[in-house]
Amino acid sequence: MKFLRQFKVLTLVTAVTATFSMSAQAETLRLLTWGGYAPQDVVEQFEKETGIEVKITLSNNEDMISKLRATRGAGFDLAQPSQDRIVSAHADFNIYKPMDLSKIDTAKIIPSMLAATKKNTEFEGEVYGVPHVWGTSGLIVNREAAGTVKDYTDLCDDSLSGSVSYRLKRPTLIGFAFALGEDPFAAYGDTEKYQAILNKVEEKLVSCKSNVKAYWSGGDALLNLMRSGEVSAAMAWDAGGWKLNSENPDITFVAPASGALGWIDTFVLPRKTKAEDAAYKWINFVMQPEVAARITESAGNFTASKGSDDFVNDTLKAQFKQSFPEADLDNINWYPPVPAGLEVMEGKVLDRVKAAN
Repeated sequence: MKFLRQFKVLTLVTAVTATFSMSAQAETLRLLTWGGYAPQDVVEQFEKETGIEVKITLSNNEDMISKLRATRGAGFDLAQPSQDRIVSAHADFNIYKPMDLSKIDTAKIIPSMLAATKKNTEFEGEVYGVPHVWGTSGLIVNREAAGTVKDYTDLCDDSLSGSVSYRLKRPTLIGFAFALGEDPFAAYGDTEKYQAILNKVEEKLVSCKSNVKAYWSGGDALLNLMRSGEVSAAMAWDAGGWKLNSENPDITFVAPASGALGWIDTFVLPRKTKAEDAAYKWINFVMQPEVAARITESAGNFTASKGSDDFVNDTLKAQFKQSFPEADLDNINWYPPVPAGLEVMEGKVLDRVKAAN
């Protein structure tokens, strides 16, 4: 009888120890990301399939850098900064670690976007990011009122007096530079040449200020200007154009002839990640086309998952294919990292444009 009691106690202790051990080993993925990039249904499916808990912190580029800088790369296991905000932040603060591409099913990623991200996140021979969600800025056009607008500089056409809008931000400078036949990204390493391009853009923007109804600062304000008919053509993001198109078929997003300006939000590993394997599992999971399509539905932007556009709703699929025939998709000008000092130069130009009569 004594032996039986001892056996039962031993069995209970073993069971409790095993349960505690399993609990201690349960993985948690701490994800630092943007709104819409990790919808609840996707998280729940991942947790069910892998047993890995996902804890989400919503953020933006500046906040991601600030958080990881403060902890020297600790506190999170996977982050999602834009591709042009990785190298400089890492060079300054040592907050990321290289990606092991052998652990990622790169066959599921659109090759051109993978190549662009590898190039723009390379630091000292190592790749620090892979692409996830992407989008563009270009033109939102009311085709009935401004059907001739095909490129950024068309916003300066005399027929559009008082009915144009764009932001006084660097994308406007970059877009106009491309439309004027320049390649501002190629001039990033030559401040004198870059200043000459900025001067050319400044002259153009000042000359057509009379066309500007308003310099928009918030997306909702621009959408309302387009809805009301006060503005018939604008520089803005593709998702905004598709939203308006769902309300009014005359309004849609147009990829400019000189190329839409493309951004890519990536996956990066914080330097002190504690769940690296879980991070790679998440990347491979969300890049499955069917899963990626659900993220597109949530975020409003497409992902770099190859073939995922086939799984989105019919309306968004049609809008995407209309705005981005293959030639326009290949013509996207992807933002590279911004060298130090250029944003100061751009800011001075924007200030002068704003102050000009």
